[in-house]
Amino acid sequence: MSTVAAPRRRLRRRAFPRPLALDATRAALLVAGLVVVSLLLRTTALHSRYWIDEGLSVGIASHPFADIPTVLRQDGSPPLYYLLLHAWMALFGDGEADTHVLSVIFAVTTVPVGYLFARRLYGLRAGLATALLCALNPFLTYYAQETRMYALVSLLSICVASTFALAFVVRARAWLAPFAASLALLVYAHNWGLATAAGTVAALAVLARGAHGRQRRALLLDGLLTYGAVGLLYLPWLPTFLFQARHTAAPWSDRPAVEDIWNTISSVFGGAAPGMALALTALVGLVALLSRPAREAPLTREGRTTLALLVVLAVAVLLPWLASQPSPAWSMRYFAAVLGPLLLLGGAGLARAGWMGAVGAVLVIAFWTTPRTDQINHKSNAHHVATEVRDFLYPGDVVLAAHPEYGPTMHVYLPDRLRWENTLGPVADPTVMDWRDALDRLRAARPRFEERPLVDSMREGQHLVLVMPILATASWKAPWTRLVKRRALRWEELLEHDTRLVRILATPDLSERGLPRGVQLVLYRRVPPGVGGVKANPPATAIEQR
Repeated sequence: MSTVAAPRRRLRRRAFPRPLALDATRAALLVAGLVVVSLLLRTTALHSRYWIDEGLSVGIASHPFADIPTVLRQDGSPPLYYLLLHAWMALFGDGEADTHVLSVIFAVTTVPVGYLFARRLYGLRAGLATALLCALNPFLTYYAQETRMYALVSLLSICVASTFALAFVVRARAWLAPFAASLALLVYAHNWGLATAAGTVAALAVLARGAHGRQRRALLLDGLLTYGAVGLLYLPWLPTFLFQARHTAAPWSDRPAVEDIWNTISSVFGGAAPGMALALTALVGLVALLSRPAREAPLTREGRTTLALLVVLAVAVLLPWLASQPSPAWSMRYFAAVLGPLLLLGGAGLARAGWMGAVGAVLVIAFWTTPRTDQINHKSNAHHVATEVRDFLYPGDVVLAAHPEYGPTMHVYLPDRLRWENTLGPVADPTVMDWRDALDRLRAARPRFEERPLVDSMREGQHLVLVMPILATASWKAPWTRLVKRRALRWEELLEHDTRLVRILATPDLSERGLPRGVQLVLYRRVPPGVGGVKANPPATAIEQR
């Protein structure tokens, strides 16, 4: 019977192939499905209203195309995203959903791009694992529905990390030009791209140290030519970047501690629990990739790719952390510039971790497939409060932004032809926040009516809208935010006690529970002498909640 049973088992194996066997066609169908899932996840809050930074984006992009690089001398960012947004708005409009779609396109594109590059570097399963991470990553899901550059930067980060590995590890020299182009685009999209560029230089040095003779010379020559081309492409922007570095820092940022490195990375992956689960499972696979076939044998090509990407990642994170010690410029959203190597390493690690990798993939799906629609929809109340006061306003009325960087967002939602000021002084262009030496200027801008005859300049019957920060919903410990809080409270105190003004309304009422993130608008009207001092409709204001 044994002689008959064995052939039957072989026949069964031939007749019923493994249903999970992967080939290029099945993989392409899986990736297409992940693109659809990604699109569904990343369009749940397309109509979410603008918050501070989005108002800045729309304001800057609304300038003439050729003027945008000059306008950015006030902002501190490179121009690529704003130029693209300007062209997009010209074609499709400047509404919230209109501008969010551009970010959706960038975020969803990471799925096939991540798959193709990871497959080329690590194989089919790694490509699928990377596509899974790209499709579900909550960082990309959030910024896919925000009018900012972070989805674009994430896509370029994947391209930079992948083309670097193909050009300098795999040594497919046809990828040198795509690497130079993607790196140039990255540094024109976000300043943290410069740290990623430094990471690739460090990785190239590690690769050159492990090479010998003619191979090392060819590697260094290719590097010299490639980075020289990137330098030439960046040269026109360099004077503006140096000006920004001297005059437009990030005084709103706190100095990061050592633990903030892990805290920020885990936030990119949805929090401490999913971040730790993904890190532990991927680490098993990465250790396997970095192991040598024999004691004296060199690393495999995949091992050298992994080592190079780890060096890129380490340098691209540590350089901004070190730079943020004397002058803080640290934010979780800036990690878009290092998301590429993170996702590629995560996908490769999951693919090589065996059953632990499968467990990690299940955990990723469990943690990441819940859309954060509520969080995205409630990132700012700017539109809501603007609708409460806009019917009271007429051309020539005054807006005083005691939360200065919220001015451009309020300009999007309030009527045209108002007169704009903030706590730094009169505002010539309300579509832009002028960050040039902003902290020093705010320190010097003392809120005293004898120095700023704001109410004197108003006619009787005109209105003044005070844009106040909602202090209870954010931290105010950084140098900039701490001073913004002090100046805002002082301005409200002066206006509340000015007998020439009567308060009409304040929205939202700060005595209510569940305060929104964003601002409170306090509306005043200029009245004849002796009439003011009686505040109509007295809901709580910031000074009363201090």
